[in-house]
Amino acid sequence: MVQAAHPFGMARRRFLLNASAMLFASLNPFPIGLAYANPISSFSSRRLSITKRGTLSRGGRDILLIPGLASAPAIWSPLLSRLEGHRLHLVHINGFAKRAAEANATGALLKPLTDELARYVETQNLHAPVIIGHSMGGTLALMLGLRLNNRVGQLIILDMLPDGSAMVGGTAQGFGYLAGQLNGYLTGTRAGRQILTDMLRETPEGRDSDPHVIAQALTEIAQTDLSAQLKRLSIPLTVIPALPGKTDLDAAQLRRYRQAYSGVRQAKIIGVGPSGHMLMQDQPGRLATIIRTIAQ
Repeated sequence: MVQAAHPFGMARRRFLLNASAMLFASLNPFPIGLAYANPISSFSSRRLSITKRGTLSRGGRDILLIPGLASAPAIWSPLLSRLEGHRLHLVHINGFAKRAAEANATGALLKPLTDELARYVETQNLHAPVIIGHSMGGTLALMLGLRLNNRVGQLIILDMLPDGSAMVGGTAQGFGYLAGQLNGYLTGTRAGRQILTDMLRETPEGRDSDPHVIAQALTEIAQTDLSAQLKRLSIPLTVIPALPGKTDLDAAQLRRYRQAYSGVRQAKIIGVGPSGHMLMQDQPGRLATIIRTIAQ
């Protein structure tokens, strides 16, 4: 009996897996380093936890820190001591970095996470907080800013474009469709689940995260393009792309980001480098200086 060919041809399958790996690499988180205890007792969620660190001093701000794909709050460690006087709210998404997936185990991810972040800001009565998001966290920060708008004081996006697929040179219309097909294969078939498991084992951060949550996150990032909505933002936005550290590449990166965020009336683009992607690890001093200036 001849087995029917899989609907994905071998060439297409290789392309999809390579594209998925590229997107994962572009959102590559820093491995888990240290854990944060004492999550805020008055806020409970089955999608994320938020830990509060520090106290507000005179002139200080509430700063919400949203990490990227598969990351734990530990990615911010080099930055935290440089932000004294501000009250920091460290987000840990369920399914990432050793946390059980709970409600994130099935269904949509980005919008429910945004709903929970908005609920946190509202129930904790945060006054004009500064929202900082890195990579996938940048997408969540933009979605949160668009939802709360005037309630947020400042948005800071670290190395993320409004169209997630653009991070690997694609578009939500093109690569987003293929990402959806790939998600179905990687999570809906035995062979696909094995491939996904093997791929995640190759990265320290991936092996500590839930494969389904990773696959769903990659799919939704690839399918999300917030470009057309940026004109609705009425709050100050600062975007900080990571610059490779070579003059021609830095100039091209800055042009790319300026074009992508040209629809925002109050957008500032401030490149920082040299950095591959993890700005808070590569350039914590420079990044902290920018944040402190914005948060004044």
